[in-house]
This record gives sequence, C-alpha cells and structure tokens, in this order.
Amino acid sequence: MLSDIQVEPTVRAGARAVLPLAAAIAVLGVSFGALAISSGLSPLAAVVMSATTFAGSAQFAAVSILGAGGSVGAALGAATLLNARYAAMGLGLLPALGGGRWKRLLLAQLAVDESWAVAYLGDGRFSRERLVGAGLVLLAAHVAATALGTVAGGHFVGDPAVWGLDAAFPALFLVLLWPHVQRPEGRMAAASGAAIACALVPFAPAGVPIVAAALGSLVGSRSR
Repeated sequence: MLSDIQVEPTVRAGARAVLPLAAAIAVLGVSFGALAISSGLSPLAAVVMSATTFAGSAQFAAVSILGAGGSVGAALGAATLLNARYAAMGLGLLPALGGGRWKRLLLAQLAVDESWAVAYLGDGRFSRERLVGAGLVLLAAHVAATALGTVAGGHFVGDPAVWGLDAAFPALFLVLLWPHVQRPEGRMAAASGAAIACALVPFAPAGVPIVAAALGSLVGSRSR
C-alpha cells in the first residue's frame, strides 16, 4: 500500500519519479503536434495550446473536432467535459497547496493525471513539492514534444494517417476508458455514450456526437 511506502516529499523526488511517464507524454506530444498541423493549426497555436491547456485528451478532442469541420463550441464543449475530472482531483489537492488564492490557482495548473498520482503520499495526503516537480517536468516534455511534432508533421511526417498518428486520438480514449469499464456502472455509461454517438454521427455536425454522448453518460450516472 502507498501508505506503507516512504515517499520523499521534495520537488526533486517528484521530478525524478515522473520521468518514465514523461517519456510517454512526449510521444503523445509529438503526435498532437503533427495532428494539429494536419488539422490546420499553426505551429505557434499548437505550442501555445499545449502550454496553456496542458491536457492531452482535451487537446486531441478539440483539434480532431476542428479538423473534421466541427465548430469551436463543439470543440470547447468536448474539451471541458473531458477535463471535468480535474475538479474532483483539485479538491483532493487543495489542503496541500497552501498560500493565497492566486498561488493555489497557479499550482493547480500543474495537476494532471500523472503529477497528481506522483504527488499522492497515501492516506489522502498530497505533497505540494512533488506536484511541482512532476508537473514542471511533464509540462516541459509536453510543450517541447508538441513543438517537435509540428516540425515533424510539417516537414517529415506529412499526412499523420500514413504513419498511424491519426489513431492516437481513439487509442488515447480507449486507454482512458479501460479502467472504468471494469465496473458495471462504467460499462453502462460507455454503452450509452457509444449508442448516442453512433445514432448522431450520420446526420449531426462534427463534434456534436461526442458532446452529446458525454452529456448522456453523465446524466445516466447522476440518475443512478
């Protein structure tokens, strides 16, 4: 159990612990950069998006919707729903952040799935120092890899579909989905979302099916 393990609560320890995960984040960053270029974003826009949004799944969703001709509203809606989990994660981190409102808000930007896990000390406790160390490493890897992906996408990769990079978006969501379908309620939410999306795809504008599916799954979960 995590509570039985001695975890060093320092910035350096957090940075060191997250290095293996940073390699995977870098691969996704390169994929996102190439996908962003193929979807019509400029290299600068892609890099700024990674630096400010710092959420791979939401970025893939937004760019894929825009690339398919969807509206900005649909892209923002999908990204917002995907990032809704960070509200609950932030509540868990809140006691460890300390400081004033603006300081807590700044530190909270470093809280992604991987840094949140690295910051966890056990027994519901988190380390602000480990969060900062892990978050800064991941942010640097994500932004740098996105920049590399925009160059590779524009000059070396060409069409991402040729290299299979277009599969990064659905593959990423399958990875995110897998832990949840281990439970009955997760399987029900996934099935209802899939049914809604499949029903809307033939006639709804790009991006609308994924937003409707996410909302339908959320409503089903709340009603249960």
